[in-house]
Amino acid sequence: MQPVPMRVSNPLTVVLRGTRSLLRMPQARFWLLALVLGCVAPKLPGTSVAPLLSDPGLVGSINDPKGSTGADPLEFSSQELRQLQNRFGVHGPQPRLAQLFTEGLDQLQPLRSVTLSRLEDLRPAVLAESQKRGVNPMLVMAVLFDEMQHAKPGESNPIAAHSGLFSTLGPAQLGLGEMVHQGLLRPDASEAELQRARSQLLDPQRNVALLVGKFARLSAELGYSRHRMLEASQSPRDAKSIAVLAYLHNGKLDYPRRVLRYMQDPELHALLYGHRRLVTSALI
Repeated sequence: MQPVPMRVSNPLTVVLRGTRSLLRMPQARFWLLALVLGCVAPKLPGTSVAPLLSDPGLVGSINDPKGSTGADPLEFSSQELRQLQNRFGVHGPQPRLAQLFTEGLDQLQPLRSVTLSRLEDLRPAVLAESQKRGVNPMLVMAVLFDEMQHAKPGESNPIAAHSGLFSTLGPAQLGLGEMVHQGLLRPDASEAELQRARSQLLDPQRNVALLVGKFARLSAELGYSRHRMLEASQSPRDAKSIAVLAYLHNGKLDYPRRVLRYMQDPELHALLYGHRRLVTSALI
């Protein structure tokens, strides 16, 4: 009787067969999925070794008044993020696709021109309210520019606003909760009171006053000095403080970068502190 030759299987085939058998087990499929997600999922804010936000032109830290550590005021440590999250309920950065959409809108010159024209009407209110509350008017102007530039269609319509379709209203995108924080609306307000509050949010001048009041309120809660105005160009600590205020207004980690960039915009500076002049084409 001749011995039957033993068939030697391809090692790769053995591995593939074993993998298929293993994947039939529910627990194995769970751990494989967890492994894949762990490899491709983005790191949460505060867990990455690399800086969350960096800007070579700005240095300092909220805990380093003289900026001696060389830390970036736009970089929030994990401890700072936890404290802000616990006290104010803020979030991580918006999705990259949304960031690209926002950057694309900023490149549309016609939209920018319309936004600047609308801001020109709000300039007196920005200057008056900021001086009254000791808030940097360029911070107010930068936030208004960003919110108006990226406003959702239809949110300024009174019918849509009073229907409760939008949670934030007006040029600064403020909600009824901010009026409660400022003591201007009862937490258990009636429907009639809510309607009147929404009407105030839709009023551009009133909306600006509420935005300045919000920054003054947050500055007081954070312990910022009431005797001088924060200026990003004066000290790294001021730059970090302004970044925190911008972060708390919007709740997104990438928002302070845009606001600080807008605060350095020459056209916004000219609009706030100078006078815009329309350039007439030579063809007219």
